[in-house]
Amino acid sequence: MDKVCPENYEPSPDLLAGRHILITGAGDGIGAALSRACASHGATVVLLGRTQSKLEKVYDQIVEADHPRPGIFVMDLERAGPDDYDQLSGAVMEAYGKLDGMVHNAGILGDRSPIEHYDVATWQRVMHINLTAPFVLTRTLFHLLRRSDDASVIFTSSGVGRIGKPFWGAYAVSKFGTEGLMQVLASEVDGSSNIRANAINPGPTRTAMRRAAYPGEDPESLKAPEEILSPYLFLLGPDGKSLNGKSLDAQ
Repeated sequence: MDKVCPENYEPSPDLLAGRHILITGAGDGIGAALSRACASHGATVVLLGRTQSKLEKVYDQIVEADHPRPGIFVMDLERAGPDDYDQLSGAVMEAYGKLDGMVHNAGILGDRSPIEHYDVATWQRVMHINLTAPFVLTRTLFHLLRRSDDASVIFTSSGVGRIGKPFWGAYAVSKFGTEGLMQVLASEVDGSSNIRANAINPGPTRTAMRRAAYPGEDPESLKAPEEILSPYLFLLGPDGKSLNGKSLDAQ
């Protein structure tokens, strides 16, 4: 897959200064690490997740480090309805007036089981959180991205969303769909908008989802979320401005 982020990319300290970036799943793992990193490079981050206490912990870490004060929006992507999305849009518009970046990081694993026995309700839940929610968020906040001079949308892909593997069920299919959603959006905005859309496959990273998928794996053998963030920062900042419709590997 594409390796267009420089191998030893070192973002400047003020790479994201003045930018407003919304990150889903911001209370844990990659989302929390990326939120802290974006703030450390000058961004005002909108922390979106379903657990307020986790978001508040990340908020406190950012404020204590004397970075731009983030915003918090508690939203359960599984149960959110039109009113919730409208409230989010209104809150971001009122507080910031635009969005310069959006990272669709939130997702769930679902079952690791054969299609023959896959639970239908679990399938629908995984597809909704991993694929439908990013579509609705993007559609709802599109007008805020248009108000930016340089807006970047990042979708979270996976190796099993590029080549189908047995027993990955709804998760793999949702990631195939994510790649398709990114490509469709990138094609629509190409040459006609200040918005760009790309996808990143984090790869094997020390997260709760990885532990659930590979319970026998030694987590210390994996990179921590903080170690895989260069491609995200590259795409969110001006250095990645020319990239659109790419699917990148973080490691």
